[in-house]
Amino acid sequence: MKIRNSIIICTYNEVGNIKIAISDIQNNIPNSEIILVDDNSTDGTLREISEIDKSQNIKIIIRKKINGLASAFQRGLIETEGEYIGWIDTNMTYLVSKFSEMSKLLDEGNDIVILSRYVKDGSDERPNLRALTSRYLNFFCKKIFRSKINDFTSGIFLMKRKLLDDVSILGYGHGDFFIEFLYNIEKKGFKVKEFPYVQKKDLEAIKSKSAPNILKFTYYGVKYILRIFITLLRRN
Repeated sequence: MKIRNSIIICTYNEVGNIKIAISDIQNNIPNSEIILVDDNSTDGTLREISEIDKSQNIKIIIRKKINGLASAFQRGLIETEGEYIGWIDTNMTYLVSKFSEMSKLLDEGNDIVILSRYVKDGSDERPNLRALTSRYLNFFCKKIFRSKINDFTSGIFLMKRKLLDDVSILGYGHGDFFIEFLYNIEKKGFKVKEFPYVQKKDLEAIKSKSAPNILKFTYYGVKYILRIFITLLRRN
């Protein structure tokens, strides 16, 4: 049977939730394959991965000499076979139940469906600093790109494979790569649909890797802003 959905997950030190994430995807997204790209985790994640039954449509790539979210996602794309391709963070698989509706929205003529915190019925329950910074960053993206998209940074999506024939993913950076990808999708005239979700507060045991402290939070914030301007320059 032809694979319908290819779901990419990128991991680094996810020992506490990698098996849960895989189970959630398998139980909620029918006719799917999982592409797992790990950046040589040091916390026991590799041990957990070694115990996974690889016969259940799971492909595992362990990268030992390169790392980074964007390049990991790009590497995962190479292995995908599905008609639809998606991505979700391993600590947010409480959202996988939404993928069936996202798939229907693709069937109805949309080219990519992104989960969005900034449309009706969406929200962000994280601490004020992170929630407000994210909202303002996305507002800035919307205005400077003159875009209809409200949430450039959720990163959770399902798209038609055909987009890759016209829009490239530049595999460098952190989550900022998705800003440029969405911008180029919209500019090429593809149909983008936003579907609401509520981003829950990070569990204490699974803290965000992009904001473990104020210095790293600021570092990534600056990189996101720079990526916005680089995207405009590259387009022109």
